[in-house]
Amino acid sequence: MPRWLPRAMVLALSLVAVFQLGSWAFHQLIGLLVNILIAFFLALAIEPAVSWMASKGLRRGFATFLVFLFTLIAVAGFVTLLGSMLAGQIIKMVEDFPAYLDSVISWINTTFHTELRRVDIQEGLLRSDWLKRYVQNSATGVLDISAQVLGGLFQLLTIALFSFYFAADGPRLRRALCSVLPPAKQAEVLRAWEIAVDKTGGYLYSRGLMAMISGIAHYVLLEYLNVPYAPALAVWVGLVSQFIPTIGTYLAGALPMLIAFTVNPWYALWVLVFVVIYQQFENYVLQPKLTAKTVDIHPAVAFGSVIAGTALLGAVGALIAIPAIATLQAFLGAYVKRYAVTDDPRVHGHRRRGSGNLLARLRNRPRTERDEDGSGSDVLTRVRERLEHKWGTKQPSDDATREETGPQEGDGPQGGGGPQGEGGPQEEDGSQGPRRDTGPEGSSGSEGGTPRD
Repeated sequence: MPRWLPRAMVLALSLVAVFQLGSWAFHQLIGLLVNILIAFFLALAIEPAVSWMASKGLRRGFATFLVFLFTLIAVAGFVTLLGSMLAGQIIKMVEDFPAYLDSVISWINTTFHTELRRVDIQEGLLRSDWLKRYVQNSATGVLDISAQVLGGLFQLLTIALFSFYFAADGPRLRRALCSVLPPAKQAEVLRAWEIAVDKTGGYLYSRGLMAMISGIAHYVLLEYLNVPYAPALAVWVGLVSQFIPTIGTYLAGALPMLIAFTVNPWYALWVLVFVVIYQQFENYVLQPKLTAKTVDIHPAVAFGSVIAGTALLGAVGALIAIPAIATLQAFLGAYVKRYAVTDDPRVHGHRRRGSGNLLARLRNRPRTERDEDGSGSDVLTRVRERLEHKWGTKQPSDDATREETGPQEGDGPQGGGGPQGEGGPQEEDGSQGPRRDTGPEGSSGSEGGTPRD
């Protein structure tokens, strides 16, 4: 056995073990890595506000704390307002439920000529096994929901903590990163950082603008339907539909539908139809245009990046896909060499006149090209001949051409110059009468002066 074989086997097994260990560690830490990625983009989003406060004389850490405090107060106030509104509407729905049930029973009895009673329906529900199983499953699911809520709060705390450190110690983080790079690479890293801050801020600006437009549109509808708490519901729809990806639209539309149902069940249907129509308008008209202007990427690229981000990281990927792609595009754009575009009509989508008329091109093609080829194997020539044979188009013959243009150089004497014009006898060597020497290449009597019958 060779000496190197045991060492090679040990090295191969070591590489496999390291790869397996790294794969296991990556899968265990994928949640933490996603949280750090979200925190980094949040830090980039609040970077302009923190830098502005720091330029006014505040310490960077205190400026970051103020930004987080303002954000926390706004979120807490919004959640408290919506929570009290939702609780009041749920209580009202529970109190009015018997009246709704009586109206439904009365409509069924009138339409289908039945004799249903609310007491019988209530007793049937209380005695049904379905209600007992539902209560048992709900009691079991409370623990699961509580665990999910606690996990979500811990995840939010982790993201907030990393975001605070990234924003407060941004200059120190950049210095630490640039200290291990040569000067040329340091400039590129700082430029990429600045581009990321601009694109992330532009993305949040576009989202905020779409949230405002969505809130105004839904406020007009809810106010027209006389739905209570219309301003708060409009703010809810605008914020939740824009800043919670994938399921934000459904969560945003469910609450106005619920409140509208307490006023009139048909109002809930109108709200549902409006939410669906507005969502299509936003996805295909409003969002691509605003994203293209604020983030400076093509609408198709923005749409594709959201799909790719969702496939890779789910809801988080959909949220950060557009600023990430915008940053990458702006950074790599400096390394792409661009040239001046030629002034060709086809660049603007205009075709040249006559470029599609194949028959005209074939007819205008000189016949001498086929004559020079000799084999007749040219594709365009064969196509022209077939088209001429099909449509009865004839080209002028050589005799007609000669008659119109007169005698050409190289042709034999015409008319009374010899027996050719009379159709007289032809000599064995092909000569006809006196020759006219045209040069060292020979006379024209032996080629062009041959009589035709």
